Amino acid sequence: MLRYAAIDIGSNAVRLLIADISKQEGKYKYKKNTLIRVPLRLGDDAFLDQKISARKCSDLVKTMVAFKNLMDVYHVSEYLACATSAMREASNGLDIVKLIKAEADVDLEIIEGQREANIIYANHIEEELDENKTYLYIDVGGGSTELSVFVKGTPEASRSFNIGTIRMLDNQDKEETWEEMKEWVKENTKNYKHIAGIGTGGNINKLFRMSDEKENAPLSVQKLNSMYNKLNSYSLKERINVLGLNPDRADVIIPAAEIYLTLMKWTGIKQIFVPKVGMADGIIKMLIEEKLA
Repeated sequence: MLRYAAIDIGSNAVRLLIADISKQEGKYKYKKNTLIRVPLRLGDDAFLDQKISARKCSDLVKTMVAFKNLMDVYHVSEYLACATSAMREASNGLDIVKLIKAEADVDLEIIEGQREANIIYANHIEEELDENKTYLYIDVGGGSTELSVFVKGTPEASRSFNIGTIRMLDNQDKEETWEEMKEWVKENTKNYKHIAGIGTGGNINKLFRMSDEKENAPLSVQKLNSMYNKLNSYSLKERINVLGLNPDRADVIIPAAEIYLTLMKWTGIKQIFVPKVGMADGIIKMLIEEKLA
């Protein structure tokens, strides 16, 4: 069995996805085998202090050692490890990359926002949807939001913005970045009517599961808004104890919903499709395209 792995070092959590690769009807497909998520919250250090602390650096190195051991046990033949917004902004990011290579023997790449957007839309979600429609693809992370506009199945424009859930919780999101994102979205969607949304990331997936919508059905802006209002009416403690959210999800889910709702309002999007994919899936797809296509 051919196995590939993706390591996604985000601002909120670090993920390892191990996938089984097979060929079906002349096309390479993948099936998720193992997914591990560790909520390290590197963004809290990076966005406030512009540096990853010694404690979190140690935790990240230990996590990478564990991931490397798991990849060895699963006989992974190819992997790609990417770090995004938090590591981009940390002044000691490159030192940590060297330390991870020395301690865990993992080659880690700190990727720019545009490459992050490219990896996310390597998922080719638009192929599963109506090719005659225009979609705004929204991926919300802890440190940044990646946007892509798809017209008739083709990516027309793509951009990464430094607006994310951890950044908002730490009050490190800037008014001018919001304005920049608004202008970009308006400019790149003004010629299209009836735009639909595609949302990826852990928070929108959780919101979709909580909505009780049928699988593959879109989430309406009204439903998302009412869920946001409901979540906002609970305290952080109640979101954990009453609604059963994980502590590392209970706080970030609020700013995530705000980002999605704001973008939907700016563009007039009435419904958003929520496929079960994210950055790690994009990495696997990219590896397949690079190694097997």
